[in-house]
Amino acid sequence: MNFIVSSTQLLRQLQTLSGVLNSSNTLPILDHILFELHPGQLRLTATDLETTISATLQVEASQDGKIAVPARLLLDTLKTFPEQPLTFSQAENNTLEISSDQGKYALAYANADEFPQAAEVVDASSVTVQGDTLATAITNTIFASGNDDLRPVMSGVFFQLSSSGLTFVATDAHKLVKYERTDLVAPETAEFIMPKKPLNLLKSVLLGSESEVKVDYNSSNVQFSFDDTVLICRLIDGKYPNYEAVIPKENPNVMSINRVQFLNTVKRVSIFSNKTTHQIRLRIAGAELHISAEDIDYSNKAEERLACSYQGDDMQIGFNARFLTEMLSNLSSEEIQLELSLPNRAGIITPVDGSEEGEHVTMLVMPVMLNN
Repeated sequence: MNFIVSSTQLLRQLQTLSGVLNSSNTLPILDHILFELHPGQLRLTATDLETTISATLQVEASQDGKIAVPARLLLDTLKTFPEQPLTFSQAENNTLEISSDQGKYALAYANADEFPQAAEVVDASSVTVQGDTLATAITNTIFASGNDDLRPVMSGVFFQLSSSGLTFVATDAHKLVKYERTDLVAPETAEFIMPKKPLNLLKSVLLGSESEVKVDYNSSNVQFSFDDTVLICRLIDGKYPNYEAVIPKENPNVMSINRVQFLNTVKRVSIFSNKTTHQIRLRIAGAELHISAEDIDYSNKAEERLACSYQGDDMQIGFNARFLTEMLSNLSSEEIQLELSLPNRAGIITPVDGSEEGEHVTMLVMPVMLNN
Protein backbone atom coordinates (compact mmCIF):
# COMPACT_ATOMS: atom_id res chain seq x y z
CA MET A 1 0.00 0.00 0.00
CA ASN A 2 1.68 3.20 -1.24
CA PHE A 3 0.09 6.59 -1.83
CA ILE A 4 0.77 10.35 -1.71
CA VAL A 5 -1.82 12.71 -0.18
CA SER A 6 -2.17 16.36 0.89
CA SER A 7 -1.67 16.62 4.67
CA THR A 8 -4.46 19.20 5.18
CA GLN A 9 -6.99 17.34 3.02
CA LEU A 10 -6.37 14.12 4.92
CA LEU A 11 -6.56 15.94 8.26
CA ARG A 12 -9.86 17.62 7.33
CA GLN A 13 -11.51 14.30 6.45
CA LEU A 14 -10.10 12.55 9.53
CA GLN A 15 -11.39 15.30 11.82
CA THR A 16 -14.89 14.83 10.40
CA LEU A 17 -14.68 11.06 10.84
CA SER A 18 -13.20 11.24 14.36
CA GLY A 19 -16.53 12.66 15.65
CA VAL A 20 -17.93 9.12 15.60
CA LEU A 21 -15.12 7.60 17.70
CA ASN A 22 -15.69 6.93 21.41
CA SER A 23 -13.09 7.82 24.03
CA SER A 24 -13.17 4.29 25.45
CA ASN A 25 -13.98 1.19 23.38
CA THR A 26 -14.37 -2.45 24.39
CA LEU A 27 -13.08 -3.49 20.94
CA PRO A 28 -9.59 -2.08 20.19
CA ILE A 29 -10.31 -2.08 16.42
CA LEU A 30 -12.90 0.70 17.00
CA ASP A 31 -10.01 3.06 17.86
CA HIS A 32 -8.87 2.68 14.23
CA ILE A 33 -9.83 4.19 10.91
CA LEU A 34 -10.10 1.88 7.92
CA PHE A 35 -7.98 2.95 4.91
CA GLU A 36 -9.16 1.42 1.60
CA LEU A 37 -6.92 2.36 -1.31
CA HIS A 38 -7.90 2.21 -4.99
CA PRO A 39 -6.08 3.74 -7.95
CA GLY A 40 -6.43 7.52 -7.56
CA GLN A 41 -8.53 7.50 -4.42
CA LEU A 42 -8.55 6.66 -0.73
CA ARG A 43 -11.69 5.77 1.23
CA LEU A 44 -11.62 6.35 5.00
CA THR A 45 -14.15 4.75 7.38
CA ALA A 46 -14.77 5.14 11.13
CA THR A 47 -17.45 3.40 13.22
CA ASP A 48 -18.75 2.93 16.78
CA LEU A 49 -20.96 -0.02 15.63
CA GLU A 50 -24.11 2.17 15.77
CA THR A 51 -22.92 4.87 13.35
CA THR A 52 -20.49 4.45 10.44
CA ILE A 53 -19.11 7.38 8.44
CA SER A 54 -17.00 7.14 5.27
CA ALA A 55 -15.27 9.78 3.17
CA THR A 56 -13.37 9.54 -0.10
CA LEU A 57 -10.47 11.76 -1.16
CA GLN A 58 -8.19 11.98 -4.18
CA VAL A 59 -4.64 10.61 -3.77
CA GLU A 60 -1.73 9.63 -5.97
CA ALA A 61 -1.88 5.83 -6.03
CA SER A 62 -1.75 3.07 -8.61
CA GLN A 63 -2.68 0.02 -6.53
CA ASP A 64 -5.28 -1.41 -4.15
CA GLY A 65 -4.89 -2.22 -0.47
CA LYS A 66 -6.53 -1.85 2.92
CA ILE A 67 -5.36 -1.50 6.54
CA ALA A 68 -6.74 -0.14 9.84
CA VAL A 69 -4.75 2.82 11.22
CA PRO A 70 -4.87 4.08 14.85
CA ALA A 71 -6.95 7.24 14.64
CA ARG A 72 -5.68 9.28 17.59
CA LEU A 73 -2.00 8.81 16.79
CA LEU A 74 -2.49 9.76 13.14
CA LEU A 75 -4.65 12.79 13.96
CA ASP A 76 -2.20 14.13 16.55
CA THR A 77 0.63 13.77 14.02
CA LEU A 78 -1.22 15.42 11.12
CA LYS A 79 -2.25 18.44 13.23
CA THR A 80 1.41 19.44 13.55
CA PHE A 81 2.20 19.49 9.80
CA PRO A 82 1.92 22.55 7.55
CA GLU A 83 0.32 21.88 4.15
CA GLN A 84 2.56 19.44 2.24
CA PRO A 85 2.39 16.13 0.38
CA LEU A 86 2.84 13.09 2.62
CA THR A 87 3.91 9.67 1.36
CA PHE A 88 2.33 6.65 3.09
CA SER A 89 3.89 3.22 2.57
CA GLN A 90 3.63 -0.17 4.22
CA ALA A 91 6.86 -1.25 5.92
CA GLU A 92 7.94 -4.42 7.73
CA ASN A 93 6.62 -5.49 11.17
CA ASN A 94 3.07 -4.36 10.29
CA THR A 95 3.97 -0.68 10.34
CA LEU A 96 2.78 2.19 8.18
CA GLU A 97 5.54 4.66 7.34
CA ILE A 98 4.73 8.33 6.76
CA SER A 99 7.39 10.40 4.98
CA SER A 100 7.23 14.20 5.16
CA ASP A 101 9.63 16.96 4.11
CA GLN A 102 11.16 16.80 7.59
CA GLY A 103 11.36 13.10 8.43
CA LYS A 104 9.82 9.66 8.74
CA TYR A 105 7.25 8.33 11.22
CA ALA A 106 6.20 4.70 11.63
CA LEU A 107 3.03 3.54 13.35
CA ALA A 108 1.68 0.04 13.88
CA TYR A 109 -1.47 -0.78 11.95
CA ALA A 110 -4.14 -3.48 12.48
CA ASN A 111 -5.59 -6.04 10.11
CA ALA A 112 -8.38 -4.52 7.99
CA ASP A 113 -10.38 -7.77 8.13
CA GLU A 114 -11.07 -7.14 11.84
CA PHE A 115 -12.84 -3.85 11.01
CA PRO A 116 -16.66 -4.14 11.36
CA GLN A 117 -18.75 -4.04 8.18
CA ALA A 118 -21.28 -1.19 7.90
CA ALA A 119 -24.97 -2.09 7.73
CA GLU A 120 -26.50 -1.96 4.27
CA VAL A 121 -29.69 0.03 3.86
CA VAL A 122 -31.76 -2.35 1.72
CA ASP A 123 -35.34 -1.86 0.42
CA ALA A 124 -34.91 1.82 1.17
CA SER A 125 -37.12 4.81 0.43
CA SER A 126 -35.35 8.10 -0.21
CA VAL A 127 -35.73 11.87 -0.05
CA THR A 128 -33.32 14.67 -1.02
CA VAL A 129 -32.72 17.74 1.17
CA GLN A 130 -30.28 20.63 0.84
CA GLY A 131 -27.41 20.32 3.36
CA ASP A 132 -27.91 23.64 5.13
CA THR A 133 -31.68 23.04 5.42
CA LEU A 134 -31.06 19.71 7.14
CA ALA A 135 -28.44 21.27 9.44
CA THR A 136 -30.90 24.06 10.36
CA ALA A 137 -33.63 21.52 11.16
CA ILE A 138 -31.22 19.61 13.42
CA THR A 139 -29.98 22.81 15.14
CA ASN A 140 -33.54 23.93 15.84
CA THR A 141 -34.59 20.64 17.45
CA ILE A 142 -31.71 18.64 18.89
CA PHE A 143 -31.29 20.80 22.02
CA ALA A 144 -34.83 19.88 23.12
CA SER A 145 -34.27 16.11 23.04
CA GLY A 146 -33.97 14.19 26.31
CA ASN A 147 -31.12 12.32 28.01
CA ASP A 148 -33.19 9.72 29.85
CA ASP A 149 -31.88 6.18 29.23
CA LEU A 150 -35.23 4.78 30.40
CA ARG A 151 -37.02 6.60 27.55
CA PRO A 152 -34.68 6.12 24.57
CA VAL A 153 -37.28 7.27 22.02
CA MET A 154 -37.15 10.77 23.53
CA SER A 155 -33.36 10.92 23.34
CA GLY A 156 -33.44 11.43 19.57
CA VAL A 157 -35.12 13.60 16.93
CA PHE A 158 -38.35 12.36 15.32
CA PHE A 159 -38.44 12.68 11.50
CA GLN A 160 -41.87 12.74 9.86
CA LEU A 161 -41.81 12.67 6.06
CA SER A 162 -44.87 13.06 3.86
CA SER A 163 -46.12 14.50 0.59
CA SER A 164 -47.25 17.64 2.43
CA GLY A 165 -43.86 18.40 4.03
CA LEU A 166 -41.08 17.33 6.39
CA THR A 167 -41.46 17.67 10.18
CA PHE A 168 -38.71 17.32 12.81
CA VAL A 169 -39.68 17.01 16.49
CA ALA A 170 -37.71 16.76 19.73
CA THR A 171 -38.93 16.73 23.34
CA ASP A 172 -37.77 15.82 26.85
CA ALA A 173 -41.28 16.16 28.39
CA HIS A 174 -40.45 19.67 29.76
CA LYS A 175 -39.91 21.37 26.42
CA LEU A 176 -40.82 20.48 22.84
CA VAL A 177 -39.76 21.82 19.45
CA LYS A 178 -41.54 21.15 16.18
CA TYR A 179 -39.74 22.32 13.03
CA GLU A 180 -41.68 22.08 9.75
CA ARG A 181 -40.69 22.55 6.10
CA THR A 182 -43.70 22.67 3.81
CA ASP A 183 -41.44 23.53 0.83
CA LEU A 184 -39.87 20.02 0.96
CA VAL A 185 -41.79 16.84 0.28
CA ALA A 186 -41.14 13.09 0.40
CA PRO A 187 -42.53 10.67 -2.19
CA GLU A 188 -44.14 8.54 0.51
CA THR A 189 -45.13 8.86 4.17
CA ALA A 190 -42.58 7.60 6.70
CA GLU A 191 -41.37 8.31 10.22
CA PHE A 192 -38.29 7.34 12.21
CA ILE A 193 -36.24 8.43 15.25
CA MET A 194 -32.63 9.50 14.72
CA PRO A 195 -30.10 9.29 17.58
CA LYS A 196 -28.25 12.43 18.69
CA LYS A 197 -24.64 11.51 17.94
CA PRO A 198 -24.94 11.15 14.13
CA LEU A 199 -27.19 14.24 14.03
CA ASN A 200 -24.51 16.34 15.76
CA LEU A 201 -21.99 15.04 13.22
CA LEU A 202 -24.27 15.98 10.31
CA LYS A 203 -24.97 19.39 11.82
CA SER A 204 -21.28 20.30 12.07
CA VAL A 205 -20.47 19.08 8.53
CA LEU A 206 -23.55 20.45 6.72
CA LEU A 207 -24.04 23.91 8.28
CA GLY A 208 -23.84 26.41 5.41
CA SER A 209 -23.51 23.63 2.80
CA GLU A 210 -25.37 23.95 -0.51
CA SER A 211 -24.81 20.27 -1.37
CA GLU A 212 -27.78 17.99 -1.92
CA VAL A 213 -28.11 15.29 0.76
CA LYS A 214 -29.75 12.02 -0.28
CA VAL A 215 -31.47 10.35 2.67
CA ASP A 216 -32.16 6.60 2.24
CA TYR A 217 -34.11 4.92 5.04
CA ASN A 218 -35.80 1.67 5.98
CA SER A 219 -37.28 0.44 9.27
CA SER A 220 -33.91 -0.06 11.01
CA ASN A 221 -31.23 2.12 9.37
CA VAL A 222 -30.78 5.43 7.59
CA GLN A 223 -28.06 6.57 5.19
CA PHE A 224 -27.06 10.18 4.39
CA SER A 225 -25.00 10.64 1.19
CA PHE A 226 -23.49 13.99 0.15
CA ASP A 227 -20.35 15.20 -1.65
CA ASP A 228 -17.77 12.47 -0.96
CA THR A 229 -19.24 11.41 2.41
CA VAL A 230 -21.65 8.64 3.47
CA LEU A 231 -23.07 8.30 7.00
CA ILE A 232 -25.07 5.21 8.02
CA CYS A 233 -26.66 4.86 11.44
CA ARG A 234 -29.04 2.58 13.29
CA LEU A 235 -32.40 4.14 14.15
CA ILE A 236 -33.83 4.27 17.67
CA ASP A 237 -36.39 1.51 18.00
CA GLY A 238 -39.80 2.36 19.47
CA LYS A 239 -42.90 4.50 19.02
CA TYR A 240 -42.59 8.27 19.43
CA PRO A 241 -45.13 9.83 21.85
CA ASN A 242 -48.15 11.64 20.38
CA TYR A 243 -46.65 15.13 20.62
CA GLU A 244 -49.61 16.85 18.91
CA ALA A 245 -51.77 15.98 21.94
CA VAL A 246 -49.68 18.17 24.28
CA ILE A 247 -49.70 21.30 22.10
CA PRO A 248 -52.58 23.47 23.39
CA LYS A 249 -54.81 24.61 20.53
CA GLU A 250 -56.72 27.48 22.22
CA ASN A 251 -54.32 30.20 23.42
CA PRO A 252 -56.22 33.48 23.77
CA ASN A 253 -53.43 35.38 25.59
CA VAL A 254 -50.76 36.51 23.14
CA MET A 255 -47.63 38.54 23.92
CA SER A 256 -45.16 39.88 21.34
CA ILE A 257 -41.73 41.02 22.55
CA ASN A 258 -38.18 41.68 21.35
CA ARG A 259 -36.38 38.33 21.55
CA VAL A 260 -32.90 39.59 22.54
CA GLN A 261 -34.22 41.91 25.28
CA PHE A 262 -36.41 39.12 26.65
CA LEU A 263 -33.52 36.61 26.52
CA ASN A 264 -31.04 38.93 28.26
CA THR A 265 -33.56 39.78 30.99
CA VAL A 266 -34.36 36.11 31.61
CA LYS A 267 -30.63 35.32 31.84
CA ARG A 268 -30.00 38.21 34.23
CA VAL A 269 -32.99 37.64 36.51
CA SER A 270 -32.43 33.86 36.62
CA ILE A 271 -29.04 34.41 38.33
CA PHE A 272 -31.11 35.29 41.42
CA SER A 273 -33.43 32.28 41.14
CA ASN A 274 -33.36 29.08 43.19
CA LYS A 275 -30.40 27.00 42.06
CA THR A 276 -32.47 23.79 42.02
CA THR A 277 -35.69 24.91 40.31
CA HIS A 278 -34.35 27.87 38.22
CA GLN A 279 -37.88 29.25 38.58
CA ILE A 280 -38.76 32.70 37.26
CA ARG A 281 -42.14 34.42 37.38
CA LEU A 282 -43.70 36.23 34.44
CA ARG A 283 -46.44 38.74 35.22
CA ILE A 284 -48.13 40.27 32.19
CA ALA A 285 -50.51 43.20 32.49
CA GLY A 286 -51.37 45.74 29.83
CA ALA A 287 -48.27 46.52 27.75
CA GLU A 288 -45.81 45.54 30.46
CA LEU A 289 -44.05 42.30 31.36
CA HIS A 290 -42.60 41.88 34.85
CA ILE A 291 -39.97 39.15 35.20
CA SER A 292 -38.91 38.23 38.72
CA ALA A 293 -37.01 35.54 40.59
CA GLU A 294 -36.34 34.82 44.24
CA ASP A 295 -34.11 32.46 46.17
CA ILE A 296 -35.61 32.47 49.66
CA ASP A 297 -32.78 30.36 51.13
CA TYR A 298 -30.20 33.07 50.38
CA SER A 299 -32.47 36.17 50.38
CA ASN A 300 -31.61 36.87 46.73
CA LYS A 301 -34.20 38.40 44.44
CA ALA A 302 -34.47 40.33 41.20
CA GLU A 303 -37.18 41.98 39.14
CA GLU A 304 -37.21 43.69 35.74
CA ARG A 305 -39.84 45.37 33.61
CA LEU A 306 -40.06 45.14 29.83
CA ALA A 307 -42.37 46.77 27.31
CA CYS A 308 -44.37 44.29 25.23
CA SER A 309 -47.46 44.07 23.08
CA TYR A 310 -50.14 41.96 24.78
CA GLN A 311 -53.70 40.92 24.04
CA GLY A 312 -55.42 38.92 26.75
CA ASP A 313 -56.19 38.72 30.46
CA ASP A 314 -53.67 39.77 33.11
CA MET A 315 -51.65 36.72 33.95
CA GLN A 316 -48.94 35.21 36.16
CA ILE A 317 -47.03 32.12 35.08
CA GLY A 318 -43.81 30.40 36.20
CA PHE A 319 -41.16 28.86 33.94
CA ASN A 320 -37.82 27.14 34.33
CA ALA A 321 -35.39 29.85 33.15
CA ARG A 322 -33.01 27.31 31.64
CA PHE A 323 -35.64 26.02 29.22
CA LEU A 324 -36.70 29.53 28.21
CA THR A 325 -33.06 30.54 27.66
CA GLU A 326 -32.36 27.51 25.46
CA MET A 327 -35.39 28.16 23.30
CA LEU A 328 -34.84 31.90 22.88
CA SER A 329 -31.13 31.31 22.11
CA ASN A 330 -31.97 28.85 19.33
CA LEU A 331 -34.24 31.28 17.50
CA SER A 332 -32.85 34.00 15.24
CA SER A 333 -35.89 36.25 14.84
CA GLU A 334 -35.96 39.82 16.15
CA GLU A 335 -39.37 39.39 17.71
CA ILE A 336 -41.11 36.37 19.22
CA GLN A 337 -44.67 35.60 20.21
CA LEU A 338 -45.58 33.85 23.47
CA GLU A 339 -49.06 32.31 23.45
CA LEU A 340 -50.65 31.32 26.77
CA SER A 341 -53.96 29.89 27.91
CA LEU A 342 -53.77 29.16 31.68
CA PRO A 343 -50.96 29.30 34.28
CA ASN A 344 -50.88 25.47 34.40
CA ARG A 345 -50.84 24.96 30.61
CA ALA A 346 -47.81 25.02 28.32
CA GLY A 347 -46.67 28.27 26.71
CA ILE A 348 -45.99 28.34 22.96
CA ILE A 349 -43.13 30.37 21.51
CA THR A 350 -43.01 31.16 17.78
CA PRO A 351 -40.77 33.54 15.79
CA VAL A 352 -42.63 36.54 14.34
CA ASP A 353 -40.08 37.30 11.60
CA GLY A 354 -36.93 35.97 9.96
CA SER A 355 -38.34 32.62 8.81
CA GLU A 356 -37.72 31.32 5.31
CA GLU A 357 -40.67 30.60 3.06
CA GLY A 358 -42.17 27.23 4.02
CA GLU A 359 -40.36 27.17 7.38
CA HIS A 360 -42.40 26.97 10.61
CA VAL A 361 -41.01 26.69 14.15
CA THR A 362 -43.18 25.93 17.18
CA MET A 363 -41.59 25.72 20.63
CA LEU A 364 -43.50 24.57 23.68
CA VAL A 365 -42.38 25.03 27.28
CA MET A 366 -44.11 23.53 30.30
CA PRO A 367 -44.83 25.88 33.23
CA VAL A 368 -43.70 25.34 36.83
CA MET A 369 -46.05 25.73 39.78
CA LEU A 370 -45.70 29.11 41.45
CA ASN A 371 -45.56 29.11 45.23
CA ASN A 372 -47.28 32.38 45.98
